[in-house]
Amino acid sequence: MAASRIVIENCAIATVDANDTEYASGYVVVADNLIESVGAGSAPAGLENVVRRVDGTGHLLTPGLVNTHHHFYQWITRGLATDHNLFNWLVALYPTWARIDESMARAAAQGSLAMMARGGVTTAMDHHYVYPRGSGDLSGAIIGAASETGVRFTLARGSMDRGESDGGLPPDFAVESLDDALAATEATVDRYHDDSFDAMTQIAVAPCSPFSVSTELMRQGAELARRKGVRLHTHGSETVEEEQFCKELFGTGPTDYFESTGWLGSDVWMAHCVHMNDSDIAAFARTGTGVAHCPSSNARLGAGIARVTDMLKAGVPVGLGVDGTASNESGELHTELRNALLVNRLGAHREAALTARQALRLGTHGGAQVLGRAGQIGSIEAGKLADLVLWKLDTLAHSSIADPVVALILGAAAPVTLSLVGGRTVVEDNHLTTVDEDAVARSTRTEARRLARITAAG
Repeated sequence: MAASRIVIENCAIATVDANDTEYASGYVVVADNLIESVGAGSAPAGLENVVRRVDGTGHLLTPGLVNTHHHFYQWITRGLATDHNLFNWLVALYPTWARIDESMARAAAQGSLAMMARGGVTTAMDHHYVYPRGSGDLSGAIIGAASETGVRFTLARGSMDRGESDGGLPPDFAVESLDDALAATEATVDRYHDDSFDAMTQIAVAPCSPFSVSTELMRQGAELARRKGVRLHTHGSETVEEEQFCKELFGTGPTDYFESTGWLGSDVWMAHCVHMNDSDIAAFARTGTGVAHCPSSNARLGAGIARVTDMLKAGVPVGLGVDGTASNESGELHTELRNALLVNRLGAHREAALTARQALRLGTHGGAQVLGRAGQIGSIEAGKLADLVLWKLDTLAHSSIADPVVALILGAAAPVTLSLVGGRTVVEDNHLTTVDEDAVARSTRTEARRLARITAAG
């Protein structure tokens, strides 16, 4: 059967390929789920089986955004503990999170995914680590929500086995045993992980953090991931308090602890990595360990400014993350492009910290690298998957900014005229085509209120 083609033309294009190729006015041809061609000027004449032509005048076409760190369940606990640091914030919210169930997890995932997808995310991930006893099939609910939304998805199947009685922060009834966590994680990999080129669902092994899991869970989790051929994810070096915790408990800093447990490598990515010294950055660069940079959450919790410029110069793979919506209430990745640039310019490198194009690369190709999918997504190149976003830049909000990439990164949030995932339309004229946004809003409000009532009742 002949390929069905979509032609997008007359738009500015930022390919984010290895040479940062850009076209002031160009075209992309999509054949079924793949990018067939990209170039300057008009699309080739005589294309067969063209089912749609999109006039991109006044728009910028980029690769779809790739989110590398999130906690979907937090959508239904937004706006709480707004003046806390990380540890106090966790202590305040764990009693609520420990009461989530399958219905809540599904609604929260739907809300998180809808907000991201509407803002240009074509590949999402969720680090879900709260599995209260008797809460139902939380992983299945989250994966189902991603499938309905139509984005590519990595579930980082998290776990915690260090409860309050063992010196951890979460309540004991919200943690799993070592054996249960490993068994459930392996079962999730076996059931859902797809390693094909155009996979829509992948699984990573993801114990929560050094202060909520045992050393044995870290070690055996790494062994499990490598035996199954999947990636590894956890939180690392987020706060000064975490570094102190690691030194008191393990006698070493976070990076050395991770290395001792098998948690540095090209199949690993860490969230945050705010408090990294030169030796830490060198270890990440040497091993190819990736970083999910979450500037808004780091600012919201007062965690600090990650050394993104130094990481990039050292060769560390870096992507962007929304982080949980209880510490980044907007839940949007496209705002992280701007915030990454602005926050990093407050650090040591000041105005030389990041450029607009480096920020775009973090949110696209950098994220694809971190998730291990740079061969399939993250840039506009022939043969890659047709995950594309067409941003509208011809309104009042961007009318006097000549450079379209600068307009996208530093200007107001741009509407999404079209978002494709594997050639399938997910957003049209700034609205989702796959789910009912109003229904999702009603569902998330209902589940948030139910969770609040359950928590208040004790």
